[in-house]
Amino acid sequence: MKTKLSFALASFVLLAACGVKPQTLGGVKSDAAPHMGVGESQYVAPGWKAGDKTAWEQQLRARSQGQNDYSRAN
Repeated sequence: MKTKLSFALASFVLLAACGVKPQTLGGVKSDAAPHMGVGESQYVAPGWKAGDKTAWEQQLRARSQGQNDYSRAN
């Protein structure tokens, strides 16, 4: 009887550990466009002003070209 109870208790504890917890980000969501920026920061590229969408897109293109292995000189 005692072994059945201990087995039932152990199986309950093991199965309880298999529960799925919700995975939420829990952070602040921003509805602003990415090119609007976050204001003054040390991580902002020099010369870039928040809200300048064309400069934002040019910077993204330049950054992605640096990661393109086919455009690099061999």
